[in-house]
Amino acid sequence: MPPTDASTDAATAPATGLGAEQGPGQDSDSEDTLDLRLPDEFLALVAEEAGRHAASGGAKGAAADASAPAGEDLLDRVDTWGPAATPVGVFQLVPVRLGRDLALVTRWMNDPAVAAFWELAGPEAVTERHLRDRLADDGRSVPCLGVLDGTPMSYWELYRADLDPLARHYPARPNDTGIHLLIGGVADRGRGVGSALLRAVADLVHENRPACARVVAEPDLRNTPSVSAFMSAGFRFSAEVDLPGKRAALMIRDRGLRDAL
Repeated sequence: MPPTDASTDAATAPATGLGAEQGPGQDSDSEDTLDLRLPDEFLALVAEEAGRHAASGGAKGAAADASAPAGEDLLDRVDTWGPAATPVGVFQLVPVRLGRDLALVTRWMNDPAVAAFWELAGPEAVTERHLRDRLADDGRSVPCLGVLDGTPMSYWELYRADLDPLARHYPARPNDTGIHLLIGGVADRGRGVGSALLRAVADLVHENRPACARVVAEPDLRNTPSVSAFMSAGFRFSAEVDLPGKRAALMIRDRGLRDAL
């Protein structure tokens, strides 16, 4: 089972967002805690990957990056979903590449507020093992960076909930799509960014996965800011479920609710 979700909007513990290394007594709301502005690099990456996809006719070439998501296409090509306009800026999911993204994701995983929920604090090898497991999967889970206005600021995992161990704990339906996320920048917490992006990603899932009727999530019940953010994004609280390592709130967003939001 993938790690538990972190808080999307809260700025105080035990909320689980992602941020920079923080020393004792450092203000968690400081906007200069982590500088992640790499717009040129990521815009160039998106253009490069789009060009490669077009040139190959969408096929997975033998020369593809070995650290790119492997296996079958069970999530309808997340890498081709494109950007989405949101109230907080233009947002895009960019599949993780180990060589480019490992240091950044490791830094986020070592935020004390994150470690309590994701349990991936430690050297790069810890995060690398987690990412390699996702990248070497059969396509049922895709780890991504969330890029907002050209800046990587969050980590996402989209996964086939109906093919995940989670399906043993709730009445799963074919093509249910799950979401985990972490907000990386301290400046992006506590002001509604997480809710706006959750809404955008759920919309992207429904737009690009016509067979998917429901987007689901299972944040830790203790993480009330995360549960609140999902509800603000149009998810409904369905049930409490006992999962390995946590008691979770099963959150569901139905396709039919999208137009009503």
